[in-house]
Formats: sequence, structure tokens, C-alpha cells
Amino acid sequence: MSTRPGYIRLYETGELFKRISSLRDILKNCSLCPRACGVDRLNNERGVCRAGALPFVSAAHPHFGEEPPLVGFGGSGTIFLTWCNLRCIFCQNYDISHTGEGSETSVEELSSMMVGLQRQGCHNINFVTPTHQAASIAEALPRAIELGLELPLVYNCGGYERVETLKLLEGIFDIYMPDIKYSDNATALELSGAPDYFDTAKAAVLEMHRQVGDLVVDRSGIASRGLIIRHLVLPNGASGVREVARFIAREVSPDTYVNMMDQYRPAYRAYENKKVSRRTTVKEFEEALETAREEGLRRIQG
Repeated sequence: MSTRPGYIRLYETGELFKRISSLRDILKNCSLCPRACGVDRLNNERGVCRAGALPFVSAAHPHFGEEPPLVGFGGSGTIFLTWCNLRCIFCQNYDISHTGEGSETSVEELSSMMVGLQRQGCHNINFVTPTHQAASIAEALPRAIELGLELPLVYNCGGYERVETLKLLEGIFDIYMPDIKYSDNATALELSGAPDYFDTAKAAVLEMHRQVGDLVVDRSGIASRGLIIRHLVLPNGASGVREVARFIAREVSPDTYVNMMDQYRPAYRAYENKKVSRRTTVKEFEEALETAREEGLRRIQG
């Protein structure tokens, strides 16, 4: 099986340009994400995510704090995109996602960022919070390919995705890395302003897995394709570990690479809500790991 990224094949057949056109058309009455705000982003109208027509980037650099299959020895080439379609009250990157730290840039500059990270020896190009910028990422690819880009692209998102948009991204992203934040829609509304979060995330993750399958790594343990799911273990059982693990094991794959994360700390406005106003304890995290194993997950990082 060829290890070339799918976007190169799409470029060579001309399909990539059709996808770019379809994604940009969506921006005229934006429904890239489940919010479906309906604003005309091509005329810089702003919806919930606050993004306009151009890419908005906070930072771009090799990152060594991601999952081991992404980091390897050269790091993950991380591009932090500003704004977000979720409104998490505990966001640890709230300065980027809520207050807009970063700069509006051009599609051509985004292409150069990707190629620059490849030249620094990164193993992949990792787009953090790409949901609302999917059209710009796709639009930047032809020039990046012409400049020599050949790394896998990572879609590092919050899990609140529209299946119809993901279908347009098939073959563009080789690695999907969504969060599944909650198993309870009421909690998702309370903490992230997303009343249909779990139902929406489940459909999105199933579509991602259909496209790329379980995570594939090379002899060095570096990811080339597949699905990684992140689940941040929140205090007081707020994230609903058992239901999330059960869904992944039974409906996606028991061999899904799942990163159970223990680094929760109150940030932004978390102190306003008793559910998430303290750190997750060691006991809570250990119990979460055991629960995930009980539900049948076999490939857990934690």
C-alpha cells in the first residue's frame, strides 16, 4: 500500500480543486460545522467561531507534547488556528480560541508554513482547531504540494464536526485526532455550549474511522494514517468515561488508539462551575483507565 498522503493523489487527478471549490461555496452561507450559522464568510461576516474568509494563525512550530506516534524524533509540525466553534468554559488555550490571539494571514503564507515545518524535520502537519478553517487549509494545499509538501496532515479537532464537511475532506487528511469530550449532551451544553455534542461527535468519529481506519504506524512507531481519539478525564465524572469508552469499543473499534488524558486543570472560567472547578485526582484518573479497559479498549495511552 502506498504511503503517499492522499491529498497528493487528489491533486494529481484534479479532485482536490473540486473539493476546494465545494468548501469555499459553503462559506457563502456557512455550514462548515454543526452550528450552521449561515453567515457569508467570504464577505467577512462572522458566526459563532468568529472566523472570516482568510486563515487566522496563532503559532506554527514543531511540537513535542503531542501523542508519541505524532511526535517521533522530529516533532509534530503544529499550526495553531485561532478561534473555535466550541465555547468550553475550561479551555486551556482560551487566549487563542476565545479572545483571538493570532494574526490573519494569506492562503499562500499558510502553504509556506506547512512546507517550512517539513523542512524543520517534522513528521506531520498538525492543524489544531481546523474545523472552521477547513476551506483555507484545502485551498493552501496545491501551492504547498508544488513546493514539495509530502507529510501526512492531522485534523486535530474538538469533535464537534459536520459529517457532510468531513466527506469533502476525505483523502485530504490522513490522520484524524478528535476529542470526545462528553457522553452527556446536557453537560456539553453547560460546559461547551453544544447541546447536541455527543450525538454529533459520535457520527463524526464514525465517519473519520470509515475514511482512515485504525491508527497505522511505521517501524519507528510514527503514525502515517488512522484515527486517534482524545478523552480528557474531567473531575466529578463530568466527561462520562464509561459511555465514551463503550461507544468507541463497540461502535468504532476496540483497537482505536485512545489517549486518556490526565492533565485537566481549571482554566478560563472553570471556577464558575463546581463540576470542573478543581483538578482531576489521581484516583479519578486511575478509575477512568480501568473503566476504559473494562469496556474493551485495547490501545490506550494514559
